[in-house]
Amino acid sequence: MKSNYKKLGDYIEPCNEKNEGNLIKILQGISNRKYFQKAKTNTIGIDLSKYRVVRKGQFAFNRATTRNGDRISIALRFGEDCIVSPSYRIFKSKDENILNSEYLMMWFRRPEFDRYARFKSHGSAHEFFDLDEMYEVELPIPSIEKQQEIVNEYNTITNRIVLKEQLNQKLEETAQAHYKHWFVDFEFPNEEGKPYKSSGGKMVYNEELDKEIPCGWDVNKLSQISKKIFSGGTPKTSQESYWGDEFYWLSSGETRETVIIDSERMITQKGVDNSSTKLALIGDIIMASAGQGKTRGQTSFCMIDAYFNQSVLCVRPTERIYQSFIFFHLKSKYHELRNESDAQAIRGSLNKENLSNLLLPNPRNQLINSFEKAGLTVLKNIYSNRLSNKKLEELKDLLLSKMTKVEEVKTEIV
Repeated sequence: MKSNYKKLGDYIEPCNEKNEGNLIKILQGISNRKYFQKAKTNTIGIDLSKYRVVRKGQFAFNRATTRNGDRISIALRFGEDCIVSPSYRIFKSKDENILNSEYLMMWFRRPEFDRYARFKSHGSAHEFFDLDEMYEVELPIPSIEKQQEIVNEYNTITNRIVLKEQLNQKLEETAQAHYKHWFVDFEFPNEEGKPYKSSGGKMVYNEELDKEIPCGWDVNKLSQISKKIFSGGTPKTSQESYWGDEFYWLSSGETRETVIIDSERMITQKGVDNSSTKLALIGDIIMASAGQGKTRGQTSFCMIDAYFNQSVLCVRPTERIYQSFIFFHLKSKYHELRNESDAQAIRGSLNKENLSNLLLPNPRNQLINSFEKAGLTVLKNIYSNRLSNKKLEELKDLLLSKMTKVEEVKTEIV
C-alpha cells in the first residue's frame, strides 16, 4: 500500500435497510455510467418490501460485473430516497468530516477503479465484486478541506457542462419550433411581416400532401433536392490493421447527438480500402437506419468528414441552402419514418427508398435562404458548445487522474 493510501473499509459502513411496508415506490437501477436510472424490472406481483432502500448520501452498486461493459455500476444518491434490487449493495461514509462522499464518488468514476473492480471480481459463470472487495479498495484520503476543494473544482466543471447541454437543447427546440411555424403551420412572415396563414394568406389543396399549402408552393421528394442518399459499410472487426487513429468512423450510436463532432471509433486507410464504408462530408445529414430503442430514425448534422457503417444513411443536399432545411425536416419526421419502417416486410429498418420518396414542401428560395441562415447559425452554436464540453470533459478526466496525488490540482476552466 502506498504511504498516503487508506483502505476504504475503515471509512465506510454497510446499509441494509429493507423497504418495510412498501413505503418507498421509486425503483431505480444504476447505469455503468455511474448514475441512477429508472429500473427495467417488471414489478407486477413483486413484493417490493424485500428491496433495499437507498437514502440521500448513500452509495449503491450492482455487485454483478459480468457483461457490464468493463465498468462497475455504482452511484451516489443525491435525489429523494429510492429502492434498488435486493442483489445490490448499499453503503455510506462513516463520517463526512473525514471522507467526503462526493470525493469518494469521484474516485469511483476513474477508469482505474473499473479495471480494479473487474480484476478483483470472482465467480465462474457470473463474476461479482462484493462489499468484501469494496472494503479492500485503497485510495488517498487527504484532509477534508483538500477533498472539498477537489470536489468544488470538479462540480464547477460538471455544472458548466450541464449548462451548455441545456443551452444546446434549447437551441435545437427553438430551431425545430421555427421550422414547424414556417413550414408546417405556414405562419412564415408575409410581405407585410405578418404570419401568412392566420393573416389570410391564400392556400391551395395539394393532393400529394393531402392538405392545403400556400399558393405558389409545390412539393419535392427528398431525392430531388439531394445529390445522393446512401449507406456505408464496416471493415472486418477481426482485422486490427483496419482500426486505428486515421479517420472518423460513425455507427448509428453517434446519431444520438444533434451535431457530430467526433466518433467513438476510428479506422485506417487500409480499413477504408477493404470495406464498403462510405464518406460523409461536413454539411451532410446522417440518419440511423437501424438500432435498438429510440436510435432508429435519429438524425444528426455532420460537422466532420467521417466514414460510416451500414446502419447509417447519409443525405447529401444538392445545394447549401437545403442543409438545415432538410435536417430539421427529417428531425420533424422521426415518428413517421419509424412507423413506416415498422410496417415493412423487414421490420425495424429504414432504407434509401424511405428517404428518397419522403415529401417536403417547396417554398420560394427567399424563404429557404432566410431559414437556412438561422438554422445553420443554431447548428454552428451547438457545434461550438459541444467542442467546449469536450474540452471540459478532458479537464474532468485530468482532475480524476490527479486524485492519486495529494498536492494541489489546478486546471483552467474554459
